[in-house]
Amino acid sequence: QVQLEQSGGGLVQPGDSLRLSCTTTKSTLTFSLYHMGWYRQAPGKQREFVADIGNGDNTNYADSVKGRFTISRDNAKNTVDLQMNSLKPEDTATYFCNARFLNHDNWGQGTQVTVSS
Repeated sequence: QVQLEQSGGGLVQPGDSLRLSCTTTKSTLTFSLYHMGWYRQAPGKQREFVADIGNGDNTNYADSVKGRFTISRDNAKNTVDLQMNSLKPEDTATYFCNARFLNHDNWGQGTQVTVSS
């Protein structure tokens, strides 16, 4: 088991950038063993995949964020970040950090990102 603490988020204008961070605490496993990811959920919609990064630093992105978002991890600091550039109103959602090990998911508390002019 692991606890995930998220930071970042807020209200920005279209075209702006934001950086989300997620730190693992109270983990029974070494951070590098987790497959880390970010998901988001907009009001009235299902939670959707945004990006993930394996322990070998291989990354995957949803088509909707490819080229704009970058996921990265620092195993020494037990953190995973999501750099979001060129934000669009449709990126507005609650973003959740995910840590997965052997198909068991752990979730952060969620952080709101609102993109509006």
